[in-house]
Amino acid sequence: MRYRTLGSSDLVVSEIALGTWLTFGGGIAEETAREIVDTAFELGITLVDTANVYNRGAAETFLGEVLATRPRESYVLATKLYFPMSDEDRGLSRAQVLKQIDASLGRLRTDFVDLYQCHRYDSQTPLEETMEALTEIVRQGKVRYLGFSEWTPAQIQAAVDLPGVERFISSQPEYSLLHRDPEHGVFDVCAANGISQIVWSPLAQGALTGKYAPGSPPPDDSRARSERMGWAISRHLAPDSLRKVEGLRPIAAGLGITLPRLALAWVLREPNVAAAIVGASRPGQLRENASASGIELDDATCAAIDAALSA
Repeated sequence: MRYRTLGSSDLVVSEIALGTWLTFGGGIAEETAREIVDTAFELGITLVDTANVYNRGAAETFLGEVLATRPRESYVLATKLYFPMSDEDRGLSRAQVLKQIDASLGRLRTDFVDLYQCHRYDSQTPLEETMEALTEIVRQGKVRYLGFSEWTPAQIQAAVDLPGVERFISSQPEYSLLHRDPEHGVFDVCAANGISQIVWSPLAQGALTGKYAPGSPPPDDSRARSERMGWAISRHLAPDSLRKVEGLRPIAAGLGITLPRLALAWVLREPNVAAAIVGASRPGQLRENASASGIELDDATCAAIDAALSA
């Protein structure tokens, strides 16, 4: 496992991060989830990413239980707020920032989180109010560093320009071979301001694993067949997307690696990316994904990938 520094902070994180969306706290069996966490530590994964809304707090609660016996300095813990936790609780107001951080810390059984992220931008709350509240909890010691997910370049720049507040060090956008939107502005403004990317869905919810063939039904044991998790991948299973994935298969074979390793290595080729978040339903999936760390793609390979995707 290789490691990278997160933005302008002193946090060093594993290139592959363990994600908990859809899986922990109900998406998969608890025994399997515990095995996945054990496997992550065995592989040298140090960044664990969650959110208060994942299974309505159950993912955080599960992590609080399984991480309680591990030294706090052995992992970097990231969580988020914004999405509804009840009919009244949502957004990034000062009241919500103060309430949700305490609730997350309680579920996670820790005195602080290393990274606290705004899960989306809150257009109903003044940015100044949000940033001042986040600054307050950093200075209280409840949070070490701040991040955001899926903000536009203009929103990012507006936060950077605010005086007297703590700075963001991380951005969490969706980024993969099938979804390259962050290349259009987000990476540039972040790189200019000491903000690294922790990207989610780098395997397009599994579409880039090669297990889904054009014109064929999804495998019985795949995420697409899951009642709880299938909705997230459906948008990536269009025939055109799957044809593009098929075009990548000979490139991976020529390098002697699997499609998931190719897709993750491609994401990690970007200097502004500090880590790629991967979820897993089985420990073996995590082992496969973690093995992408350290694979370097040359210019000819990247050109071949671009050609395959544009065909």
